[in-house]
Amino acid sequence: MAKIEQKQVIVNEIKEKLEKAASVVLVDARGLTVEQDTELRKKLREAGVDYKVYKNTLINLAIKDTPFEILKDCLAGPSAVAFSYGEATTAASIINANLKAMKELEFKAGVIEGVLYDADGIKAVANIPSREVLLSKLLGSFKSPMSSFARVIDQVAKKDVAAE
Repeated sequence: MAKIEQKQVIVNEIKEKLEKAASVVLVDARGLTVEQDTELRKKLREAGVDYKVYKNTLINLAIKDTPFEILKDCLAGPSAVAFSYGEATTAASIINANLKAMKELEFKAGVIEGVLYDADGIKAVANIPSREVLLSKLLGSFKSPMSSFARVIDQVAKKDVAAE
């Protein structure tokens, strides 16, 4: 297979991932040990996130005419790409959780729901709790007043029964 055909296969692979992706996060993973990189890849894979290092020129070809084209100015130096398919903040959250242990790992940029975030913006997005956590907090806030109301009604009912 010619080099151009090999590169086209990779560009098509990136395009397919972009079509399904809810978000894309670019990181600079230079300096990670093989063990750290393997650990990070495992955590991302378990969460359903694709993580791979691609050449910037191939990423540029793949993002052309897509909502992720705004990343083109962020593609300088080695870039590892994390594609989140389900929840948009999954990749950013997992990478953010590993930043302390992996000092060499750095956010470059990311696109979530068509919005470009720089490194600081991605860190802020990564600190947003997951959808499940937010829903459980919401349900807990609904449940608390109802439980209090039910206890008050129960006490009133017991008081009325004791008065008879």
